[in-house]
Amino acid sequence: MENAYRKSGLVAFALAASAICAGSARADDAPPSIIDSVPALAPIGDFKKSLADHGLTLQMTYIGEVLGNPTGGARQGVVYDGRLDAVLEADMGKVANLDGGTIHVEGFWTHGTSLSHNYLTNLLAESYIEALPTIRLYELWYEQKLFNDKLSVRFGQLGADTDFVASKYAALFANSTTGWPGVLVSDLPSGGPAYPFASPGMRAKYDFNDNFTYVIGIYDGDPAGPGSNDPQLRNRYGVNFRLSDPPLIMQEAQIKYNQDKDSPGLAGTVKLGAWQHVGAFKDLRYDVTGQPLTSGLPAALHGGDYGFYGMIDQQLVKAPSDPTKGLGAFLRVFGAPGDRNVSDFYFDTGLNLSGFVPGRANDVAGVSFAYMHISDSAAAAAIDAGSPVRPDYEALLEATYQTQIAPGFGVQPVLEYVFHPGARLNGAATRNALVLGVRSTINF
Repeated sequence: MENAYRKSGLVAFALAASAICAGSARADDAPPSIIDSVPALAPIGDFKKSLADHGLTLQMTYIGEVLGNPTGGARQGVVYDGRLDAVLEADMGKVANLDGGTIHVEGFWTHGTSLSHNYLTNLLAESYIEALPTIRLYELWYEQKLFNDKLSVRFGQLGADTDFVASKYAALFANSTTGWPGVLVSDLPSGGPAYPFASPGMRAKYDFNDNFTYVIGIYDGDPAGPGSNDPQLRNRYGVNFRLSDPPLIMQEAQIKYNQDKDSPGLAGTVKLGAWQHVGAFKDLRYDVTGQPLTSGLPAALHGGDYGFYGMIDQQLVKAPSDPTKGLGAFLRVFGAPGDRNVSDFYFDTGLNLSGFVPGRANDVAGVSFAYMHISDSAAAAAIDAGSPVRPDYEALLEATYQTQIAPGFGVQPVLEYVFHPGARLNGAATRNALVLGVRSTINF
């Protein structure tokens, strides 16, 4: 317990110290703030402006939500969970005369109860803020831009989900899998370096021109470290800073077109990527002699793991009032070898609609669908071990509407339907679940 308090104190100290010497998400990218709408919050705005005058920025966002499953799942219930996100950055050009340099610190306070863990027992979590209650350091890095900002190199504690597999249109949805996809959570040690985890590593990004970008990242391959319990318990405060695990390498090529708002064509982005983990991975079904694992012998080992993906964000119709809005669609497809991975195939897709409701320029409606297939090796191993049902797949359907109540304050009703919660991996055919909820987001 003493060690837990010591780690919690370290995180609190890091966040407090960085508030003095660092700032938030870049000012140019900062979302509207509720500070401008609530006079009582003016002192906070004044404080942020004083920081900005010295090259320091601060951005805080609170997300709170009530979710429940009136039908299906392992049992029914209603929960509240929330996350306070503090992002702090320093423009080193202003702070230390080091042009192109940025220091970034980000931490979370997560609290409440997980509907997925306690009621649904599903794999594709219904909320992307869901995490065990804690104070956690997420990212801590330094970035240097070079060659007229064409090249950026970032090193420190990094989240791969900030640079890879990200979809503009998928970002609307409340579920977690349209962000960092469930196939990577299932296949990578500790779910990979993505929320709520980050790992020590380095990322390089090069913009060849306005239409083509290449990104590569190398990360410690197990952000929580080995163990059989929940990875979030093994790295509860985000300060393990593991450096000795076999690395994870991710690469992505990004092709963009019609990005200028005055372009007559429809905007789109295509991304092609791959990941490779150089550690040893156990075969899911066969032992070292090629017999089923029910023999009791050690599992056969595979030298590394890997996967490929492709994705597209495509504008379909431009809104008359704003050419950057309208009807848009996304599609992401992932594949990985089935002999060493729980999931060997995954895809998600969806539609977004914005800019068509008079007087509601910032409202967005959307529907998405995600599907994760359980590999034949994982399914056969379950049958070999005596499971009464064969694991097959889990799927998630979501419909949502995000509305802005005031600048910096939004409300988002959510409806989700979970098919085959848990994909029958636990030996039970858990009933399909309906999830209803509402989320609020406040940007400070």
